[in-house]
Amino acid sequence: MGYIAMQELLKENQDSIFKVVTLASRRALELGTGSEKLVGAPPNTKITTIAFEEILADKIRYKIRTK
Repeated sequence: MGYIAMQELLKENQDSIFKVVTLASRRALELGTGSEKLVGAPPNTKITTIAFEEILADKIRYKIRTK
């Protein structure tokens, strides 16, 4: 785990780096409050890195709400 290129995070269904970063920050907040990790990571890995790894592994994704 380490550097994750933003281009790797942008897939066909993810059109905006802003949305990906917002998703990662929300997931990092969840991880910080004790949520279970969805990917294997060493215990000293930062929660933001874990959140990006989960997005990269397609374990979490965002859904756009329609009114």
